[in-house]
Amino acid sequence: MSESAFYILLALKEPRHGYGIILHVEEITDGRIRLGPGTIYGTLSRFEKDGLIQPIEETDRRKTYLITLRGRELLKAELQRLEELYKNGTSDGGIMP
Repeated sequence: MSESAFYILLALKEPRHGYGIILHVEEITDGRIRLGPGTIYGTLSRFEKDGLIQPIEETDRRKTYLITLRGRELLKAELQRLEELYKNGTSDGGIMP
């Protein structure tokens, strides 16, 4: 999973619309990640199609999304993968002290 996809899914643990996701991700990454409209809306479309998120409200052309159980399971699996990467990178023989 790409870093931007991870953060989009993570942001949807609470209901948010596209622009709200952009602002949240920028805030929690201290501005390191700035999602563009093409990235955010393409990813939201794919996630919705894959059943990872669902729209819960639409007002003034603004859809609000929320992560689904399937999306939470994928997010959990990705976190476990990242923990394994960190563990392997810092353990005996790893490059980090």
